[in-house]
Amino acid sequence: MPGPIVGSVIRISDLPCDQRPRERLLHLGPQALTDAELVAVLLSAGSVGESVLQLAHRLLHSVGGVPGLARTHPEQLAKFGGVGPAKVARLVAALALPARREPIGEIRVACPQDLVPLLRPVLTGLRHERLAIVVCDRRLRVRKVGAVADGASDGAPLPVRDVLSMVFRNDGYAFAVGHNHPSGDAQPSVADRNATMRLRVAADAAGLQFLGHIVVTDDDWSSA
Repeated sequence: MPGPIVGSVIRISDLPCDQRPRERLLHLGPQALTDAELVAVLLSAGSVGESVLQLAHRLLHSVGGVPGLARTHPEQLAKFGGVGPAKVARLVAALALPARREPIGEIRVACPQDLVPLLRPVLTGLRHERLAIVVCDRRLRVRKVGAVADGASDGAPLPVRDVLSMVFRNDGYAFAVGHNHPSGDAQPSVADRNATMRLRVAADAAGLQFLGHIVVTDDDWSSA
């Protein structure tokens, strides 16, 4: 006999165990699940009159799939019906983790161009500006790549203290920063060049080596 059905909503708990996304994820691995099923695992629960799978399908359809979901600002996600703060937090955290992977091997920064492949995974595909950092040791080997601050579509804050703190927390000696231009124009603005000057002065005062500031887009980059 089939499980209870309320209207057109089939709850996850009504499905056989081998058809539930979470159980399938644990037993078969993520490759066995659809995008909607993976998102449903993160959402954990549906909304009124809607199962978690239906909510996941509706969300992905609205934002343009997983790539669109990764580009959607948390504030926009929070406005989506059925997705509250806890669900937004889980989605944002899960989408941010791949960008936190540490570079592998003896990667060294010899010139600004070396920063581009390190920063692109953290900065591209976004609809808002983000400031990111590359921390290096005395031999200019990469120790850390990560986001520092997120902003709006036309700007991101420059928390100099947070930048320096991240360098020291990761036992760094040298660092570079980068940010994205969602507009697609990689040319640095006057504000970008002023930010470079502020960081250079702060690095000198802290006894650190400043390696540069780059601006990236999905297709281009430049030094600021």
